[in-house]
Amino acid sequence: MAQSAHDERSSVSAVILAGGKSRRMGRDKSFIEFEGRPLIARVIERVSALSDDVIVVTNDAPAYEPFGTRLVADVYPGKGSLGGVYSGLLAARHDRVFAVACDMPFLNLDLMRYMIALASEFDVVIPRAKDPSGKAKRSTRPHPFLAKEIDLHPTHAVYAKSCLASIQARLLADDLRIIGILESVSVRVVEEIEIDLFDPKHLSFFNMNTPHDLDVASQLT
Repeated sequence: MAQSAHDERSSVSAVILAGGKSRRMGRDKSFIEFEGRPLIARVIERVSALSDDVIVVTNDAPAYEPFGTRLVADVYPGKGSLGGVYSGLLAARHDRVFAVACDMPFLNLDLMRYMIALASEFDVVIPRAKDPSGKAKRSTRPHPFLAKEIDLHPTHAVYAKSCLASIQARLLADDLRIIGILESVSVRVVEEIEIDLFDPKHLSFFNMNTPHDLDVASQLT
């Protein structure tokens, strides 16, 4: 029997990572006007269709209070996206979270629902696809890799609370690569052939990090 909308939204928490410094953008990405409203409002609207427990991880709670979501501060400040995932996962009401960055304007609900449907048997469900902006570059370093260097998108992924211990160990060791935790948990990689069924242009993974990215995103709508 298919899940009802209520059951679907009760199966996963949604965590929006909004703790970055936005240095390359020059202003807080969350509040950039995109299609007539702040980008964070667009992201909240998308993930609210997936979850009855939406959390914004931020260290500037007053700025986000008007958006009406739960706000959580970083447990370990200054620890990047991995610290944000940990803080959101720790606070989540459900056993799993779908974690996304605050600067992703083209989140695809069907793809996210597909990933959530896969999550019950794994600690992490993470997509692998080329960066649609073309910015990702291959490293000449033999190891360790960053996730983006092998086309993984850890800020568009599902994490289970069973990852908490592994994430905390990485944070305390100051190893902030999200890819590092994949060595110690069960992982389902969603490959391009699957992603293409829902999002053939891979716009789900488009991040607005710079003013140029904002210009590009505006042309894609």
